[in-house]
Amino acid sequence: MTNQWNFRTLTPDEQANSEQLARELGISHVLTKLLVIRGIKTFEEAKQFFRPDLSQLHDPFLMNDMDKAVERLNLALGRKEKILVYGDYDVDGTTAVALVYKYLQQFTSNLDYYLPDRYTEGYGISYKGIDYAAANGFSLVIALDCGIKAVDKIAYANEHNVDFIICDHHMPDEILPNAVAVLDPKRLDSTYPYPHLSGCGVGFKLMQALAINNQIDLSSAYQLIDFLAVSIASDIVPITGENRVLAHFGLKKLSTNPNLGLRSIINLCALNEKEISISDIVFKIGPRINASGRIQSAREAVDLLVTRDETFANTKCDCLNQYNETRKDLDKSITEEASQFLLNLEGFRDKKSIVVYHPSWHKGVVGIVASRLTELYYRPSIVLTLSNGLVTGSARSVPGYDIYKAIENCRDLLENFGGHMYAAGLTLKESNLEAFKHRFETFVCETITDEQLQMQLDIDCVIDFNEITPKFFRILKQFSPYGPENMKPIFCTRRVFDYGTSRLVGKDQEHIKMELVDASSENVMNGIAFRMGEFNDYLKAMNPLDICYTLEENNFNGNSSIQLLIKDIKIADSND
Repeated sequence: MTNQWNFRTLTPDEQANSEQLARELGISHVLTKLLVIRGIKTFEEAKQFFRPDLSQLHDPFLMNDMDKAVERLNLALGRKEKILVYGDYDVDGTTAVALVYKYLQQFTSNLDYYLPDRYTEGYGISYKGIDYAAANGFSLVIALDCGIKAVDKIAYANEHNVDFIICDHHMPDEILPNAVAVLDPKRLDSTYPYPHLSGCGVGFKLMQALAINNQIDLSSAYQLIDFLAVSIASDIVPITGENRVLAHFGLKKLSTNPNLGLRSIINLCALNEKEISISDIVFKIGPRINASGRIQSAREAVDLLVTRDETFANTKCDCLNQYNETRKDLDKSITEEASQFLLNLEGFRDKKSIVVYHPSWHKGVVGIVASRLTELYYRPSIVLTLSNGLVTGSARSVPGYDIYKAIENCRDLLENFGGHMYAAGLTLKESNLEAFKHRFETFVCETITDEQLQMQLDIDCVIDFNEITPKFFRILKQFSPYGPENMKPIFCTRRVFDYGTSRLVGKDQEHIKMELVDASSENVMNGIAFRMGEFNDYLKAMNPLDICYTLEENNFNGNSSIQLLIKDIKIADSND
């Protein structure tokens, strides 16, 4: 393995906070260190962390323009105007459309939804979408998970008497579109206390504000909170603050009483008998929703998410599953092709970024391929293809590096771009491609650190096996849901030995099924180390290893036990 192990340490003030929390909460110093690492320093903050409550959600009217948005939406509902719910074609966009559409259905039947085509229209608000709204009598459009940079498009809409309420969470430019309202917690003049909402989250805040303004019980809005959990997990936004509350209750609803469309996906993935986690959404539920917009039409995903017909839901779910299988095949073949190109590229080993282009690559999967290349080579990666006469694609970054800023530095070479610190999209003319590659690589070289180009493993605590008690694990589970800025804690135990029963497993004997003891206790811990079979002989010879791992609950034949999921192994230093 090539991970750099980084051990988290506390400052003297943080250590004092940890000790104070240990006294007040009556829990181990290891757990209070985990709290302090997450910025939780007081008893009250810890109480809110361990006991999420919907009362902790912020007042939606703290968001800039929320009063204008609600006023215009009330006017449209009162006048029975036709309202179009418009959203991006990814998971965040489709869940946002589903949430807002299903909520507004209570009040009006003059309602429809629109998802732009990835291939003919591209990302965000399109002229074609505006023309559709104008031609079909929609006087108000609610744009979700897009629109923050659509200055020219909104001007065009205004000329055609189509009003827009923008609900976005991407980084804005200095000039905002001249819409009726621009809701975005990342606005430079934002007054909203939490900047990390998903696009679906901003749509939810609008529905929450509508309910409060009209003195409507919020329970009907909370019935849609499972859509929020799916968006938060899939869009990889921080699971802190308000997002953590929304994800907590959204996961509960997904596990107990999900909306029909989501339930059909859950059943297909055989998740209906378990408590659904963020990982289940990221690896199973989200990709199937996403596949619709990647391979066919994102409208099909929304059709599934809003349906009340179980037969239709099951049929449509099968379609999305097939799209996902197609997506997997494309993803695999293009990743292999791109990787082979890089390995043959002169000077590739010296470069600090990746920009690859092929005009025939499938536009729907270039973002996934960019993620794969980032994982393989640990560099900021951009994968581009040709669409509608323009080079277009997606960018993904390594932890700690802001790829959005790197792309923004090349904005004069681009036709369009947008996104976040770790993921972005861009479009440019083919004639500008070589200049873009050069300037992007130059900027990355000047701004990225050596540490950001090496796989890092941040270890929260060094512990002995005797500290892993049932009470410890029970409290640890309350740190979930896990995700960005609240990742599953990683522990290290030094000088562990084989208990005598560790063995190789797997089709090619590439994994180790471990039974381990450490020098400080008689606790025997079970663990699994995937793709680390090279350590087996050393371990079986009763040599000591240092391991880092997360703690998992292993359920087998109705019995539950604690298992180590090994993240990395190093041969123990004889001086330890």
